[in-house]
Amino acid sequence: MQLAVELEKVSFAYPGGPEVLGRVDLNIHAGEFVTIAGPNGGGKTTLLRVALGLEEPVSGTARLFGEPADRVRDRYRIGYLAQRTRLGIDAPASVGEVVTSGRVARRGLLKPFGRADRDAIAEAIARVGLEDQASTPIQRLSGGQQQRAFIAKALAADPELLVLDEPTTGVDVEAQDAIAALLQRLRSELEMTILYVSHEFGAIEHVVERLVLVRERIVFDGAPSNLPGVWHDPSHVHV
Repeated sequence: MQLAVELEKVSFAYPGGPEVLGRVDLNIHAGEFVTIAGPNGGGKTTLLRVALGLEEPVSGTARLFGEPADRVRDRYRIGYLAQRTRLGIDAPASVGEVVTSGRVARRGLLKPFGRADRDAIAEAIARVGLEDQASTPIQRLSGGQQQRAFIAKALAADPELLVLDEPTTGVDVEAQDAIAALLQRLRSELEMTILYVSHEFGAIEHVVERLVLVRERIVFDGAPSNLPGVWHDPSHVHV
């Protein structure tokens, strides 16, 4: 099976700082649904940035779709929901406008949108269940709805790899459950690779098939059901 992400003996440190990652090996196959978790400052977001070619490792190799991660030209192949994604506080953009901007990655800035582009945008909005809010200013939505709108933006370019960095931060338990169910459905319907990064993984633990815990190195890699009980995430408890 094709590898979507390959890290081989990757080490990383910011200039003048201590080592953040130490000789990390990680392979993620196309079609997998993987959570990368760990404490704040443990290196999980840095690992993600190296894997996507946004940071260069001090040593080791990072490959994306079989190519050096920092040389992948067709970036639309990656749908990326960055940490704390948000618009300016007074931005008047509607859900439809936000999602449309995600299509630019595939279409380019100078080419006019065609029927296929408009269909892809409408389909992305429908997949996250926001058809009725397509014309609504995104700032009027709840936190969970805003995150779904940004997921739709990432989907608009028809990516092969969907990456979400701390997507449930600041949203309530009900919204977290809705996002988890959405990702499970997307993985099933689109057969895409999903990489979910968060220090809290309780919201996704019941639907993800593989959990990778990072604390400067990989300290666990396997099915969530095999995780030692003392390491289970206590953050997602229904009362």
